[in-house]
Amino acid sequence: MNPLPTRREQIVQTHAALIVNVVKAVQNPTLRPPLEEVLRVSAENGWGDLVAAIRRILGGERELGLIEGLDEEDSVIVEAILRGIQDPATLPDPSAKADPVLAAPGLAAMIHASSRGDVQALQLLSGMAEQMTRVGGDMGRMGGLIRRLVDGERDADKLTKGMSAQGESLLLAVLEELGKLDAH
Repeated sequence: MNPLPTRREQIVQTHAALIVNVVKAVQNPTLRPPLEEVLRVSAENGWGDLVAAIRRILGGERELGLIEGLDEEDSVIVEAILRGIQDPATLPDPSAKADPVLAAPGLAAMIHASSRGDVQALQLLSGMAEQMTRVGGDMGRMGGLIRRLVDGERDADKLTKGMSAQGESLLLAVLEELGKLDAH
């Protein structure tokens, strides 16, 4: 059995495409225009501090001081970019698929916060649910169940109906995390 990746490894893999694209744009300035669009959208979606640090990297800065004032996730991303510039062999594989079950704690936390009236969490969760629904399959079914989960539905038999083993595994992991959060 493979050991679970560390939180840092999960963050790096989740943001692998961004990390690799920034490193490539540092090495080849002709790749910056498409990256600029990604950075613009990211800044509009609340990632302003990370985008500012990335812009400084694109401007030539390479000091670890770039992570000062960043949250954990942003710091890990910036460190991975800086490592990748120094040694491209350390770059994550952007085509590797993350295990969706690893997303369960974050998804459960957002569902829990939304059910407690956190408007920002509800807005983010709504956007995620919409994207998941567009993907279709188990992700689409999961996206369609978000509202029921926010409203307090916890019946695994009802919620997992029609899902594949992988989809069911994700939903059960979310329910397990919700159980822990609801108990507090």
